[in-house]
Amino acid sequence: MKSVEDQVVEDEAGYQDDEVSFFQDIDLLQKYGINMADIKKLKSVGICTVKGIQMTTRRALCNVKGLSEAKVDKIKEAAGKLLITGFQTASEYSMKRRQVFHITTGSLEFDKLLGGGIESMAITEAFGEFRTVTAQLPGEDGYSGGKVIFIDTENTFRPDRLKDIAERFNVDHEAVLDNVLYARAYTSEHQMELLDFVAAKFHEEGGVFKLLVRRETKDKIIDSIMALFRVDFSGRGELAERQQKLAQMLSRLQKISEEYNVAVFVTNQMTADPGAGMTFQADPKKPIGGHILAHASTTRLSLRKGRGETRIAKIFDSPDMPENEATFAITPGGVADAKE
Repeated sequence: MKSVEDQVVEDEAGYQDDEVSFFQDIDLLQKYGINMADIKKLKSVGICTVKGIQMTTRRALCNVKGLSEAKVDKIKEAAGKLLITGFQTASEYSMKRRQVFHITTGSLEFDKLLGGGIESMAITEAFGEFRTVTAQLPGEDGYSGGKVIFIDTENTFRPDRLKDIAERFNVDHEAVLDNVLYARAYTSEHQMELLDFVAAKFHEEGGVFKLLVRRETKDKIIDSIMALFRVDFSGRGELAERQQKLAQMLSRLQKISEEYNVAVFVTNQMTADPGAGMTFQADPKKPIGGHILAHASTTRLSLRKGRGETRIAKIFDSPDMPENEATFAITPGGVADAKE
């Protein structure tokens, strides 16, 4: 005979593979003795889902004001009853991966290079030159489009560009603008604080936001992820602290992408490579951020200028896509296929 609590656990675990499982509100913890006051403390630091608790260390939870070690242990135990936290078969994980979607870049060739477009539940990094993606447009596999959050680190966001893109795809440009949330980040600390807002917004409008990318998309954008870190931490003496803070932010981005099933697209800057002359590289530049950014990014793209308005994208690193190139064009209406 099953107890009432066992039945609740079974019911909650039963829809782990459904879209709603990404947005299990931490209010569910009340069923397991967690009071609302402590739940509000978690929400105040951007932890709004049960999965968010699973992704946060006990040490970090203990740093939340008002949460003791005993409370944290109780919260972790309650969350464990709502989530499958152990091993699963590859077949089960494959079923879960079916929730991954792709956002078109606007170019069929570019999308093909990426296996269908910018992937959700992952960080896609591009270093070089990039402009737009089209996250608000419906696509294949039931993708119905979604909103965008744009975090601007270098004051490069221009809403008028969205109007040009909307006109190209025959969509209402006012509606497009209303579906983009914009924030200007002035320091690396401010950028990290904005991610708490992002998590809260994703929770508030579960399933609505789809992307975290660079500029002129409709989900979420981090424009030049390293810009503020280079300003706030200068010199070799502060390099270790810079990399530590960068690692924390990238970890937060990765967790948000998995927690809310959104795509994260970040741009990165290039710097001269002092050792390039030893290897006879044609382009003696490399992306900044070091191994930390390289390891955090799921897919890395190098983007370089071609003839006229054309650009060339190359898979620099990917867990499942082969090394290949695609040519696309930057037009007034955004990214498009290059003309023959």
